[in-house]
Amino acid sequence: MRSRRGRTLSEADIALWRQVARSVKPLPGRAPLEPEPPPPPAAPAATETSILVVAAATVAKAVPPSAPPLAPIERRLRTQLRRGQQGIEASIDLHGMRQDEAHLALRGFLRREQARGTRICLVVTGKGGPAPALFGEERGVLRRMVPHWLRLSELRPLVLGFEEAEQRHGGSGALYVRLRRLREHGP
Repeated sequence: MRSRRGRTLSEADIALWRQVARSVKPLPGRAPLEPEPPPPPAAPAATETSILVVAAATVAKAVPPSAPPLAPIERRLRTQLRRGQQGIEASIDLHGMRQDEAHLALRGFLRREQARGTRICLVVTGKGGPAPALFGEERGVLRRMVPHWLRLSELRPLVLGFEEAEQRHGGSGALYVRLRRLREHGP
């Protein structure tokens, strides 16, 4: 799929667009957006066994594994953060990066910190200042995109929940992200 600017969209961009498109109610008198195109039909199979294998593979593709649900940061933890009783264990500053750079940096950071056993981290997106945008660029793009990325199924095994940070940690230009514990695989 290509964007209006002619660049190829990533799978994450396409998934995000489909998620947003499903949540929009069409204007009166307008038809709803087209549903996702059905998968191409499978080639005819020669035997009953191969038909069952193709059918099982189609069902496996059609039912994506459910991502763990997000949970809000507990009131007690939020109070501890506000009072300085609980510290931020790690932080990453994304502002000034392009979207693709920021997305890669965020994914790598969250994986690394989960492996280290980090419980809560700070993701600084920046607020997107009031200065005029140059050549059609939007201001505060990361501030809007990072919450979407954190909700995507690729990061849900890492992220337990997130909320806007307190003013002393960056306010609306930063997010507290609570990470899931990395599950140990026994012998």
